[in-house]
Order: sequence, then C-alpha cells, then structure tokens
Amino acid sequence: MKVFFSSFQWVVFILAGSLVAPIAAGHAFGLPPEEISSLMQRTFLLIGISGLLQTVFGHRLPLMENPAGLWWGVFTVYAGLIASGTLGLSAGLQQLEMGMIIAGVLFAIVALFKWTEKITKLFTPLVVGTYLILLVAQLSGSFMKGMMGIGYLDSTEVNLHVAVPSILTLFIAMILPRVKITFFRNNSILLSLAMGWILFILFGVSQPQTPVSTVFSAPKPFEWGMPVFDSGILVTSIFISLLLLTNMITSIKVTADVVKSKGGDVKPIPYNRTTAIMGVNSVLGGVFSAMGCVPISGTAGFILTTGIFQRLPFIIASVFMMGISFFPPLTAFFSSIPMPVGYATIFVPFASMFALGLKEYSNIELNDNNKFILGTSLMIGIGCMFIPASAIGHLPGLLRTVANNGLIMGMVTCIVLEQVFRLTGRKKVVKSN
Repeated sequence: MKVFFSSFQWVVFILAGSLVAPIAAGHAFGLPPEEISSLMQRTFLLIGISGLLQTVFGHRLPLMENPAGLWWGVFTVYAGLIASGTLGLSAGLQQLEMGMIIAGVLFAIVALFKWTEKITKLFTPLVVGTYLILLVAQLSGSFMKGMMGIGYLDSTEVNLHVAVPSILTLFIAMILPRVKITFFRNNSILLSLAMGWILFILFGVSQPQTPVSTVFSAPKPFEWGMPVFDSGILVTSIFISLLLLTNMITSIKVTADVVKSKGGDVKPIPYNRTTAIMGVNSVLGGVFSAMGCVPISGTAGFILTTGIFQRLPFIIASVFMMGISFFPPLTAFFSSIPMPVGYATIFVPFASMFALGLKEYSNIELNDNNKFILGTSLMIGIGCMFIPASAIGHLPGLLRTVANNGLIMGMVTCIVLEQVFRLTGRKKVVKSN
C-alpha cells in the first residue's frame, strides 16, 4: 500500500509539472482542442519513456523528466514566426521535429567521445548554487501568475475566483508536510491536489473535460508530418543541446545529493551513458511531435518534501504515464486538472530549491572573487528576466530564445567568470614561481 501511494504521488507531481508546456505550446500555435489533447497524449508517453530509460539504464535516480523549458522557448519563437506569416504552420512544426532529432544526435556524439564527464567539472558548488537560486527566481513569476488566474480560462487579469482557492490550496500544501500524522505528511502532494481540485469545483472555476471519441488510441509518430531540415534550426539545436546538457548535469547533481541526505544509496553516475539516453529521448521527442524531455531539478524538492527517494515508486509512475497515453479518456481526465491547482500543489517542492542553493554556497569560500562572481551572475540572470519579450522581437531567433532567459544567462556568466578567475589565478602562481 505504501508503494501504491508513493507511486501515485509521483504521478501527481509529474502531471502537475507537465500540463503547462504542451497546453501553452498548443495555444501558441493556434491548435484546436483535439490536437492539443493529442499533443498532451504524446507528451505523457515521452515523459514515461524518458523517465523509465534514465532510471533503469541511465543515471539510475528517481528523477522526473519533463518537457524542456528551453524547447518551450524555441516553440514560442517559432509560434511567433508562424503568427507573423514568416513561416507556415506545417513547415514550422516539421522544422521543430528536425531540431529535436538533431539535438539527439549531438547528445549521442558527446557520449560517444566521452566528453560529458569533462563538462561536469565546470559545475562547481558556486555554479550549481547560482543555478538553483535563478531557477526559483525564474519560476516564481509563472507560479504567482498561474495561481492568481492570469492566463487561466483565457483571463488576462487577476481572477479572485481562481486566486482564493489557489491560495487555500497553497496553505494546505504548506501545512500537510509538517503535520505529525505520517499518512498526511507522506502523501501531502496527492492530498493537496485532491483538496485543491475540490475547491475549484466548489468555486465553479474548474475546467470541463475535453470530449474524446475513442477509448483506446496509440500515440502516432510524426503527427506533424516528416521532419524538415533548415539551417536556422540546425544552429538553434546545437546551442540548445549544450544548454540542455548543463541542465541535465545540474539536475543529476542536485537530486543525487538530496537522495544521499535521505539515506538513499547513490551509485557513481555514468554521465556518458546518461547523455546517450537523453539523446534517445530527444530523438523520440522529434519522432512523436512533442517537446524533448530533460531531467527536472524540482525533483529534489519533491524528495525533500515527501521523503520518497526509492526508485520503484518512480518506475511504477513512469509506466503509468506511458499507460495513460494510450487511453484518451484518461489523458483528458488528467489534463482537466486546473493549472492553478498544479502550481499551488508543487509550489513548496520548487520553493525548497532555494535552500538547496544556499547549501551549495556553504561548500565554498566566499572570498572577494566568489562574491563578485555570485553578485554579477545573479544580477545578470535576474535582470534578464525583466526584459519584456516585445523588446527582443527583432533579434534573430537564437538570440530571442536566450536573451530574456535569466536562468541560462546567469549560469553561463557564472561558469565563464569562475573559469576566467581560475585561469588568471594559475597564471599569477606560475609567474610568482
């Protein structure tokens, strides 16, 4: 029974974190409801396959896979090109399929030449800590807007009928992990989601379930047509692949540390094999016309909140995600979870990432160089988050993808500055000798 509830909590956490990207992408491209539901179906399949492959054959951690935020950014850019008439809908979607396949091939090349472990040396406690702080900062805007009802039910302003049950759900999610009764503490995410959903029904702001015409339907490959090559998507895929690789390494490091702190047995991470499997997952994203999946750092917060660090419940949850993708009624049911409830339910696990970031900083000496790197990286990263999308619309597609992505800009700044200071420090030592 304990494994059942633990597995279902994983399912709830995965669902709550995976609903936003495909729904937002579908609306950005102007897809009809039935196609958005189909996209959700394929996304669930990819999430299940990606998580299962990595947990069994890759990093072997209970580490959730979800549509990559960077690919979400690329999808948004292409949606803008399609809306402006610069690119046709079919051509744009088919180029995105090709982009994810290219990224998968690049991951395979990195794994083949065993470059991943060399790249991991760049991820010092200073870089990982900065990544986690910026991650919380970047997500905070989306979480608060989501819980206030902005963007929900086509609302462009704060909706009190949505905000009130969302805040009540958040309070429930904060209180349950701290109660003395073990059942409530260990199943806090599941119970928070159930109570929040009930509150939304009582307030009359729950979403109707998308009608489906069939009980069983296997997700179809190349739903958007066969992939189309384009030089623009080639350049974008190369850059995105490098950034996704850094995201993967950071997520693994953070989750492994939390599993160890909870008493779990963490074996040495086979980074090159993990990278190769991420390449497979990325290619599957292109084949099944959905966003490629990557490990999500927020998993560490989930493990901290629930104490569920065993692999078996996660493996069962991944198989379940694969299973529901073959049954449109189940997909439609879980897709009808109100997005504000999802945000409120997983708010606490993601907020706890801030404490993990501070813990990483405790492992370094905060000398003048590190303080400068930290301050500069955070200022650039958080500052980029405030650049409005309209101000970068004239930039080339690749720059538009990262220009206001504070998480990436801040982390890259941190890596570059730390390496520069280390290099100059070595030169001074050599000269003094």
